[in-house]
Amino acid sequence: MSDTQLAAQLAHKAGEIALALRAEGLLQGRALGDAGDKAANVFLMAAIRQHRPADAILSEESEDSEARLGHSRVWIIDPVDGTREFAEGRDDWAVHVGLAVDGIAQIGAVGLPALGKVLSSDVDTRTQPHPVTGKIAVSRSRPPAEARKVVDQLGMELLPMGSAGAKAMAVVRGEADAYLHSGGQHEWDNCAPVAVAAAHGLHCSRIDGSPLRYNQQHPSLPDLLICRPELADPMLKAIAR
Repeated sequence: MSDTQLAAQLAHKAGEIALALRAEGLLQGRALGDAGDKAANVFLMAAIRQHRPADAILSEESEDSEARLGHSRVWIIDPVDGTREFAEGRDDWAVHVGLAVDGIAQIGAVGLPALGKVLSSDVDTRTQPHPVTGKIAVSRSRPPAEARKVVDQLGMELLPMGSAGAKAMAVVRGEADAYLHSGGQHEWDNCAPVAVAAAHGLHCSRIDGSPLRYNQQHPSLPDLLICRPELADPMLKAIAR
């Protein structure tokens, strides 16, 4: 099984585990979110260790170890990205399974379990470009000020959504032209989405245009821009003004 096939299978199964917990109806709110995170994480950690025992893992739901810094290959996972949306019964949450190689997000799968979809870095090159939408996916609770700049200068509109994975995949799926975030994220929030988006030919960078680097000592990665390649330059200039 290739790394991409493994990532996709793991994202799919972890999503099924979380969905099953939600469907039982025995837990609600924070308790449901915590249970979904924990159950999906237990499965992902065990499966990666079994199938890729030589690789390191960085997970939002497991204690970090600096031992990963000595590894070239590091799986970076978020068992349930958008825990609040998951617990609220919404569709805009995701499962992230990414693999960084030498600090670059190379392999990824993002599951959208409530939609029955898994998008991965295994891309069919025959896929046609999506029509322009004029929309920027942003946090539904904390739309960044930089997005307002882009809206004012480029005439686009905001599309509030839940998890980082759901927003990034909205661009991959053609529901938005860009995903812009600032104000705080970690490597597990965007490693898998960036790997998938980059494989689909999208621009991925920090909001100052610098590259996204993974498996860093401090896994904070506070901002990013994922967009159609032709929008990268005008958006970055709008943000910088």
